[in-house]
Amino acid sequence: MPAPWILVLGVSSGFGAAAARAFAAEGYDVAGVHLDRRAGQVHADSLADELRGMGRQALFLNVNAADDVRRAEAMATFAGAIPTGGLRVFLHSLAFGTLKAFVPSEGEGKGATRKQIEMTVDVMGHSLVYWSQDLVGAGLFSDNARIFAMTSSGSHMAWPGYGPVSAAKAALEAHIRQLAIELAPRGITANSILAGVTQTAALDKIPGADKLIEKALGRNPHRRLTTPEDVATCLVDLARPGTRWMNGNVIRVDGGEDCSG
Repeated sequence: MPAPWILVLGVSSGFGAAAARAFAAEGYDVAGVHLDRRAGQVHADSLADELRGMGRQALFLNVNAADDVRRAEAMATFAGAIPTGGLRVFLHSLAFGTLKAFVPSEGEGKGATRKQIEMTVDVMGHSLVYWSQDLVGAGLFSDNARIFAMTSSGSHMAWPGYGPVSAAKAALEAHIRQLAIELAPRGITANSILAGVTQTAALDKIPGADKLIEKALGRNPHRRLTTPEDVATCLVDLARPGTRWMNGNVIRVDGGEDCSG
């Protein structure tokens, strides 16, 4: 029986890379998209080699996942490698956008522009819909497939300089709810994954990240940050057949951080 596949958008680092490793260990072949310059490409190549060393197929493309032409080209490549109905999991973990205030304080320069805001919401939010449409159209999803999208508490909280990304995460969660309803008759579920504060390259770029880390360490009952591996191992379990009735949720994977006082 052919191995199931997972497709990861944002495969080269953070949650995406951890998920690739965890699902490969579970017996999945891995397709992935990332957008990196030379140093990042080296890391992606190393990850692909690692997965192949585990006996898995690894097909990574270094392209802009939010570009319509590049997405179509990538889809053609993936459709040539993934059997019809062979895609078991689709993980959206793109972390590229503008971290800028809408209306900065006096003397702090200009606020986020229309182009920056629209780009951020398109990459981190709307691209989920376009990829899901194409994957369904190509017949790649299995009958019991799972769609997961990485959100954050910024979807419902305001942080300094996080406005464009916050809007993108709110859009992402709305898209997940809609996909959950529309794809349920096909046996495909869609859920948002809200991780606790996690030390990733994306976190380091958030203004005031040190304060977010300090607050998370104080609130989390485990007194540590969430790791990409915490989330990845949870995703493996959430992809099992027994979770088929979980649909349209925002699932917190944070060790109790969000509910701690």
